[in-house]
Amino acid sequence: MIAILGTGKMGEALLSGLLRAGFKPGDIMATTRRAERAQALRETYGVRTVANSEAAKSADTLILAVKPQDMATLLAEISPYVPADHLVITAAAGITTAFVEQRLGVEVPVVRVMSNTPIRFDEAMSVISAGAHAGEEHLKLAEGLLSPVGKVLRIPESQQDAATALSGSGPAYFFYLVEAMVDAGILLGMPRAAALDMVTQSIVGAAVMLRDSGEHPVILREAVTSPGGTTIAAIAELERHSVRAAFLAAIEAARDRGRELASG
Repeated sequence: MIAILGTGKMGEALLSGLLRAGFKPGDIMATTRRAERAQALRETYGVRTVANSEAAKSADTLILAVKPQDMATLLAEISPYVPADHLVITAAAGITTAFVEQRLGVEVPVVRVMSNTPIRFDEAMSVISAGAHAGEEHLKLAEGLLSPVGKVLRIPESQQDAATALSGSGPAYFFYLVEAMVDAGILLGMPRAAALDMVTQSIVGAAVMLRDSGEHPVILREAVTSPGGTTIAAIAELERHSVRAAFLAAIEAARDRGRELASG
């Protein structure tokens, strides 16, 4: 039995992904703060909605998907009910396995996970790290839950905050880029719908090309960048506006904000 505690946007994405991966509604419980939200989850997915305490007692695997600032309160609520043989997966930005272990008060195996919203389309990027009491079998169980809905990568926990900023928030950076490119198309006289189609397919095609070709992104970019051509003129403008440096600073800021949320 799997329980998702805090079934907000990411929790619901995980829930729907598990169901698409072959889990039955009867295999999953969900918790949420609001009664109307619980009703919507029951009607949409057919899962059982319960209190946090009941989920902690009944499920073998607990997925903690609340906001970082709500994690301490949730752990205090469920700590009396979590035995040492349950697997706890924490999916909140900035929350360390040690944070969870200390508040549960037992030697429970904890795996830290950061996924992202493309899980809704089985294209998630999920990274996982083991806590002090989690072994190979626990990492494999977490991978089994996440691999049907995207790619899973094991990383040291020291890199989790960076991964949160890079891939957890990553889709938003691409949506921001798409928005800017579509606006540029409109500025150049393109209808919005046509500009969106062109930009979307260009990004999808480029992503598949990057993934499947095995080439470094520099090589792929250079293949499009002819001497004295249109692409190098655009790249020169991006460099003149320090777009690369802005991305570095933005992702670093996301990393720092994740740490602040966890500590606050």
